Amino acid sequence: MSLELKSISVAFGGFKALNDVTLSLRKAEIVGLIGPNGAGKTTCVNVITGFQEPSSGTATLDDVSISGKAPFDIRRRGLARTFQAGRLFTGLDVLDNLAVTGVGLGHSRKASEEEALRLLTWMGAAHLAELPAAGLPYTDERRVGIARALMLAPDFLLLDEPAAGMSEAEAEDLAQIIRRIAEELQCGVLLIEHNVGLVLSLSNHVYVLDAGMIIEEGDKDAILGSRAVREAYLGAEHTEDA
Repeated sequence: MSLELKSISVAFGGFKALNDVTLSLRKAEIVGLIGPNGAGKTTCVNVITGFQEPSSGTATLDDVSISGKAPFDIRRRGLARTFQAGRLFTGLDVLDNLAVTGVGLGHSRKASEEEALRLLTWMGAAHLAELPAAGLPYTDERRVGIARALMLAPDFLLLDEPAAGMSEAEAEDLAQIIRRIAEELQCGVLLIEHNVGLVLSLSNHVYVLDAGMIIEEGDKDAILGSRAVREAYLGAEHTEDA
């Protein structure tokens, strides 16, 4: 099973946020998407998940087009995401934050609560279940957001800046969770992240986006050895001095 973007472009007036972007992700695989600020990474996620319709090109899930589909429809097809902001329901406790997703996907409250507790336990966060979401520490809020996205076993998970604001130790804990999502749950993960070291340590394949275009792709060595990538992050003047 695969998730693919095929020649995706997104234009806002005369500005092209994405320009002919093509990428792919398979189940149980971790793929990284990196790039400097304003490169178009979140726009790319929004296209995949139905929050932004492309100007041209197609997003497909298992060779079936999902372009133009509503976000809830795409979620029902097995593609989930997190957001840069946690977007938890602050009036609910942690367990209900997860369970409401199950109910929204057509399952009973009882089944949804059981699945929510199972996922929290799997992530080592069962102790958070009855706590109000409004009072969670930042890193726990991020973990709950990931757990909520994993409700009812999606085939693919898109993580948008999951390590933002985390310490090195917290980011390493997050890395362990992401590895387990791919290996144990057999869920494909698209990791969009400013922490380049984290992405390179986890990903089977990495795409580098700059000014809306894929400027490089490959494994860790290919990315680290790329002049185009160094220029995107440091600028041509700095790379010439190096």
